[in-house]
Amino acid sequence: MGIAGLVAEVLERHQVKVTFFTANERTQNGGWTLGPEWNVWWKARASEGHEFASHTYDHVYWREDLPNGQFKMRPSAGPMEGRHLVWDAAQYCSEIRRSSDRIGEITGKPALAVFRAPGGKTSQRLLAAAKSCGFKHVGWAPAGFLGDELSSEKFSNAALLAKALREVRSGDILMAHLGIWSRRDPWAPAVLEPLIKGLKARGFCFQTLSQHPDYQ
Repeated sequence: MGIAGLVAEVLERHQVKVTFFTANERTQNGGWTLGPEWNVWWKARASEGHEFASHTYDHVYWREDLPNGQFKMRPSAGPMEGRHLVWDAAQYCSEIRRSSDRIGEITGKPALAVFRAPGGKTSQRLLAAAKSCGFKHVGWAPAGFLGDELSSEKFSNAALLAKALREVRSGDILMAHLGIWSRRDPWAPAVLEPLIKGLKARGFCFQTLSQHPDYQ
């Protein structure tokens, strides 16, 4: 959440609505992204017309499919952080729903019936498990990987901006974060604002996922 305030300012200034995928991860101030200290921030985003969806509550990575319909999973947050767990479909559905329920509780706005798996890591069986409990997975376009989690020493903000402006196409889903611990040169607002301006200059508009033809 280190750049959350900057992101909110840029989005409001340019009247861009986005879909926030939420997980309860550790923040730079020692709190948690879905902790009470961030309630006001999330409520403000809801009042501005943004939408919300699950990124799993404990930012749980799929590792591999196991026999008997089970999965090897690894949370990167929460009390089981770093441990390898064996879950069934019902447990994974519960994990997706925890985040949806929590952001809905904070904002008073129901989350969308979609989710994004941490790292974009999935299997066909995992996607089927999520679909069985009403959640459709959302990926991103190749050009939509905006690179904010890459090393700033190897991938400068200027290079990431130029690549996105050159390659983004109509209908692409773009993906960025509210802060990355490892990136020394913050991506927002250095890239976010000129990216929005540049795409608008090319004739693009922005919508939340409920307006995307693949997720309506």
